Amino acid sequence: MMFRHAIIRSHAPARAATRLPPSSSSSLSSVSSLSSRSWSQSLKSSSPIRCFASSSSDARPSRNVVIVGGIRLPFAQTSTIYQKEMAVDLQRLAITGLLAQTALPKSAIDYVVCGNVIQEVRTSNIAREAAINAGLPSSIGAHTIAQACISANAAICTGAEKILTGHADVVLAGGVETFSDVPIRLTRPIRQKLIGLPKAMKKGGPLGGVRHMLRGLKAKHIGLETPAIANYTTGEVMGVSSDKLSAKFGISRQEQDEFTVRSHSMAQQAHDAGWYDDEIVPYKGSRVENGIKGDSTVESVAKLRPAFVKPHGTHTAANSSFLTDGASMSLLMTESKAKELGMQPLAYLRDWSFRACDPWEELLLGPTYCTSQLLQRNSMQMGDVGVWEIHEAFAGQILSNLSAMASDDFAQKNLGGHKVGDIDMDKLNIKGGSLAVGHPFGATGSRLVTTASRRLQDEQQRFALVAACADGGLGHACLLERYDG
Repeated sequence: MMFRHAIIRSHAPARAATRLPPSSSSSLSSVSSLSSRSWSQSLKSSSPIRCFASSSSDARPSRNVVIVGGIRLPFAQTSTIYQKEMAVDLQRLAITGLLAQTALPKSAIDYVVCGNVIQEVRTSNIAREAAINAGLPSSIGAHTIAQACISANAAICTGAEKILTGHADVVLAGGVETFSDVPIRLTRPIRQKLIGLPKAMKKGGPLGGVRHMLRGLKAKHIGLETPAIANYTTGEVMGVSSDKLSAKFGISRQEQDEFTVRSHSMAQQAHDAGWYDDEIVPYKGSRVENGIKGDSTVESVAKLRPAFVKPHGTHTAANSSFLTDGASMSLLMTESKAKELGMQPLAYLRDWSFRACDPWEELLLGPTYCTSQLLQRNSMQMGDVGVWEIHEAFAGQILSNLSAMASDDFAQKNLGGHKVGDIDMDKLNIKGGSLAVGHPFGATGSRLVTTASRRLQDEQQRFALVAACADGGLGHACLLERYDG
């Protein structure tokens, strides 16, 4: 690949981020002088590609953020192999698995950040509880992030910000989710009565307590509340939002089913070839991910009925990601610390974007907005990216994003006329994706980063782009560069 621009390190401030509607959050790595980047003179081109120097002329130590390693437990369908495990146990196993894989001394760790969406009240700061139970020193700080399906992405970028600001050299960042042990509550009226029960019994004894519980109680109050995969503000189930989005972009049922079968086939091939052996830590001796159906065909998938918009919707149980239990963890360091510890990184974490869009009309289009911002900010084109890892919440969701990226009309209306472009399908999710391996909400982001980083090395590509959608109309994308050090 010929590069027509180069970045040299200096004390000059970084180039300002492009402002694009809707609201956005630019990464610290691209706007802070701590990243120590500047533009050099153009080399024979009016369409520059942003490059990143791995060496520095500064007297200060390099604060390059590198991905040194990453693992996950086998992702599994809910209520199967992890039925007896709490989420904190899965996250603990991911931490110990990463330490075993990398031989990282526990004393070298500065901070732990984890993503988790459906939280157990006893372990609300699951990062801290998992770290302590994994045997990490109690002096290591930790906190937990909840940002729907991009929680682990947010954890990784939070860790990177700690590194860039000099507050840490070594960070563990990942996430966990289990649907096998979700918090199931009594209805709100019953909860409120139970809270007031001790006071009622203190005044009126057991009989007063009974009267308190029965007063005003209605039949409809008797029941249980389980977590719903629906947006709080719109009240809409995510599958309905994705089905409507697919209709808007003209994504057919057959296209969705074909993409689903592709995901399962590629995931099965990657497992059969042993490609995931270095990424998946065995659970009870097995690396099997039981949601992968390598024998799926378009004909078999086509037999399923619509699951959300009935009777004519296009989303089914097959072309939607399934409820998944699992945990993941990534190891981030400064480049200089990795060298000091004798570790070989996989990739640089160069830049990232978190953006928000209309949750009523564009709930799952975040990857398009974030990818657009990231490429523009780094003066890159689609063809400059050799590895793509995009979260597959639904086949219709990812295909809608690909359609939006390739649309001139969408670009004119929403991206200031800057069309993102067409993604080469031979570079997209070629080891399978969330439709096949599963999607533990708090853990998927770390899986995407680890897989992308390993693919960069395996395929000897220069840049990788990771992207994901999330509930609330949120989105994320990050840019990785292969480490050659």
